[in-house]
Amino acid sequence: MGERLKILVTGGAGYIGSVLVPKLLREAYLVTVLDNFMYQQYSLLDCCHYQSLQIVRGDVRNEVLVKELIQKHDVIFPLACITGAPACQRDPFLAKAVNLEAIKTLLHYRSPRQIIIFPTTNSGYGIGQDGIFCTEETPLRPVSLYGKLKVEAEQRIMESGNSICLRLATAFGISPRMRLDLLVNDFTYRAITDGFVVLFQAHFKRNYVHVRDVAKAFLHCLNNFEAMKNQVYNVGLSEANLSKWELCQEIKRQVQNFYFVEAEVGEDIDKRNYIVSNEKIEKTGFKAEISLAQGIAELIKGFQIIRRIEFSNQ
Repeated sequence: MGERLKILVTGGAGYIGSVLVPKLLREAYLVTVLDNFMYQQYSLLDCCHYQSLQIVRGDVRNEVLVKELIQKHDVIFPLACITGAPACQRDPFLAKAVNLEAIKTLLHYRSPRQIIIFPTTNSGYGIGQDGIFCTEETPLRPVSLYGKLKVEAEQRIMESGNSICLRLATAFGISPRMRLDLLVNDFTYRAITDGFVVLFQAHFKRNYVHVRDVAKAFLHCLNNFEAMKNQVYNVGLSEANLSKWELCQEIKRQVQNFYFVEAEVGEDIDKRNYIVSNEKIEKTGFKAEISLAQGIAELIKGFQIIRRIEFSNQ
């Protein structure tokens, strides 16, 4: 890989992009961010002094703009996304346009030599089998529109070749474009501000990963692309396959007055329930390192600053 690769990051001012883009700039890549700034975020302001950064305020649904930008880059990180089950359920038309149709447009105009590294989601596993780890070979059975759109986008990207897809665990941690709707972030915020949370399907499990480890995974794939290409990889913290109840217990270790209880009636919109193996990507030399406890400690500090509800995709 050349030092001055040109990288296009769609949605580069989002939760992941706001952590990833500064890392790419520090590694001396030439970076273009395409983002519509739909959340009025200011997350890349501290990167504007980099001459190697270009910011384009625009939309991934703009086919003319996307075609023009793609032709100028060696690598594409398609991060632009309507993220999460509630956000997709609220506006299914927008979700399909951004999460799938924009990917089809990107694939239509990219050349075979251009690299794509795409974040999908391990929510595609849907409802797993009790005690059995989901691997990259496990059948995909998404239970939400978000999961279904990401699974189809992953399939199309893998069919296009010269690509890597990362099935991300549920992310957590502080980002300059903060999100409070992610489960660890949400529960920690509630512990700090409300002191309690009511759980639905408290025994449902999933895997977690810190947002900085997600950014590290993108760089790992870029630096090892020839050995890893045309594969799908789970990306998560192997020590963090936890139920919602177990997650709350982790938070309570640091927020002692936190009270949590399981609701006797009602259900969560997001019904996924699975545990995940990250062995495949770990064998390539990548390992998520930031523990859940470290992330919770970081969030507790961050929530002394953040007391606003607009940091959400819901």
